[in-house]
Amino acid sequence: MLDHTGFVVSDLQQARRFYDAIAKPLGLGTIDIGEHAFLLGRSAEEPTPYLWIGTLRPSYWAEGSRPGLNQMHIAFTAPSKAAVDAFYQAALAAGGRDNGKPGPREGVEELYAAFVLDTDGNNIEACCRRPAAR
Repeated sequence: MLDHTGFVVSDLQQARRFYDAIAKPLGLGTIDIGEHAFLLGRSAEEPTPYLWIGTLRPSYWAEGSRPGLNQMHIAFTAPSKAAVDAFYQAALAAGGRDNGKPGPREGVEELYAAFVLDTDGNNIEACCRRPAAR
């Protein structure tokens, strides 16, 4: 059902210590993805679902957002590109606002996704990954 979600933190090293500590008893692990973020998930072999934790300002943030105070981002797993397209159209028809038309996402290998803002401004994504994203 869920593909990923994430949030911004003010101190990445402090957050990393915390999530490294809680990962082990939950059977999870953390994965480096650069100097500004890391992932919490099952493993490299089972990459989704994951929690993105970082210090970068997401492109979908609403004005006034800051670490600990921002709108939610959640991504639902879609079975195909057609399902992502249908999600996008249904969301707009139900009062959602465009926050990223359906298409491949730069910098993320074989990901096809669409973003909408729900009626409260939360960023809702539907995405499919390889091979369905081709």
